[in-house]
Amino acid sequence: MKLTIVSGRSGSGKSTVLHVLEDRGYYCIDNLPASLLPSLADRIWSSDSANQNVAASIDARNLSADLEQAPEIIKELQARELTTELIFLDANSHTLLKRFSESRRKHPLSNEKVGLKEAIDKESQLLEPISMLASLTIDTSDMSLHTLRDIVKARVFDNRENSMAILFQSFGFKNGVPVDADIVFDVRCLPNPYWDISLRALNGLDQPVIDFLGAQPEVQQMHQDISAFLKTWLPRFASNNRSYITVAIGCTGGQHRSVYMSQKLGDEFTNPDENVLVRHRELG
Repeated sequence: MKLTIVSGRSGSGKSTVLHVLEDRGYYCIDNLPASLLPSLADRIWSSDSANQNVAASIDARNLSADLEQAPEIIKELQARELTTELIFLDANSHTLLKRFSESRRKHPLSNEKVGLKEAIDKESQLLEPISMLASLTIDTSDMSLHTLRDIVKARVFDNRENSMAILFQSFGFKNGVPVDADIVFDVRCLPNPYWDISLRALNGLDQPVIDFLGAQPEVQQMHQDISAFLKTWLPRFASNNRSYITVAIGCTGGQHRSVYMSQKLGDEFTNPDENVLVRHRELG
């Protein structure tokens, strides 16, 4: 039995996550008042069905009083014997503005006195205390609906029992640090294949770039240092009841060095007992 709470800013993909959970047999409730979460948890706990998984979304459509109570309610639920996880969806404000403009949907906090940009910023402030409690945070800024579905399926449902799901994600600093990153490594100090004309149009998954970076002693030293750090500290995160962790590795454009390093680490840490994913944000 498990209770999954889905939250996040409007337009970030909460409905998509609920649909994925529903397809996997969850009983899903959209826009549940946060004050009703304890009653829902009690009902799940007393259910005769051992496989009664339930998902509920809470967001800015809740009454302000419910949102104020939500962080304490979630903390209380997470302390119970019933397995409770919080998935928080977010995207950068520019992306959310674009999504609302293209869909012509009305933001739940916008009105004749509050514009779309102000509503998006206000929602971020309202939900920040909830976001700090998330078991899993997903930045959907650069994701299609199809990619989001795949990420949720891989991270939530392919997770091995009693193991921590690890995502190695490459990115370009010029496009911002991923908001869902738990640990960030900066590899911009490494030799850059971009300055080799023959490698510029390639990326860190292409063999010529792999050969170039693999021949650089400082690249291998960086890999060894990051690997040693993660081998020391990832088990500590896991022992602290962490179910998910995102290791983000960035270079300038997110095409060469960060891609190479993320893939190399992902391959190194993958084993039959672990749920390890690799995603290259700037490669689509």
